[in-house]
Amino acid sequence: MTDLVVRRLLIDLQTPLPRHWCGGGTFRTALFNALSMSFPVGEQFFIDSVRNGHKALPVHDQARFQAEVQGFIGQEATHRRIHALFNAHLEKQGLVNAWAPRAESRMKRLEGLDPRHPLAITAANEHFTAILAEWLLRHHALFGDAEPRLKTLWLWHSAEESEHKNTAFDLYQALGGSREWRVKWMRRVTFFFVSDTLRQTLNNLRHDGTLWRWRTWKDAASFLFGAAGLVRQTFKPWRAYFRPDFHPNQQQSDLSQRWLQANSAQYTLAAGRTH
Repeated sequence: MTDLVVRRLLIDLQTPLPRHWCGGGTFRTALFNALSMSFPVGEQFFIDSVRNGHKALPVHDQARFQAEVQGFIGQEATHRRIHALFNAHLEKQGLVNAWAPRAESRMKRLEGLDPRHPLAITAANEHFTAILAEWLLRHHALFGDAEPRLKTLWLWHSAEESEHKNTAFDLYQALGGSREWRVKWMRRVTFFFVSDTLRQTLNNLRHDGTLWRWRTWKDAASFLFGAAGLVRQTFKPWRAYFRPDFHPNQQQSDLSQRWLQANSAQYTLAAGRTH
């Protein structure tokens, strides 16, 4: 079991955000903004999937997962709230969130399914966020001279994603979920996650007026395919998910705990929790 602590981030999300907050990079700002646009809807789906999966367990297993599930829900609910505040600034900047309505429409089609299916979808998405989180924690210099409060937001979120990457996967296994369906859902999630991220990123650039600028695509090439680029560094961890013996703990790192310990002044703990 994983001990998950709920934290309240101490950053100012009332002051307006710079338009190109990620070190001035137009592409990387648009991509992070796209991801944030998906989070409130996505996090709610993950919460519901884990909650319903937990309820479907035999009573003795429910007790075993109780604390971890509560921590997972608390962390994801906090992420949902913080990114909703972040997204409100993006809307004021004229960006249009087309990803969330598409995601909501797809999720409605899953209502009434065996709870293992939403859990498998959640586990696949959590793997994506975990490998992205690990990459960000390892290569946070890619933020450059990014807005400090927003750099803190993304690294805090990354640290917690790394912390709770096992929860949905372990619940799926405890409910007898098969490798066959775990892999099938990862293939589907990969298609939708990558295509939706790209579509929303391009949408953001179009509304920002920077889609056809040379510096945008120079930024994209470096950010995605440079020596520490996102695609180059995350392909192998993504592919590992398809191994028969895969478990999220196989990609465990201490970067999450290092960041949380070094930046403890940036958050407070929810009532009743300690380090």
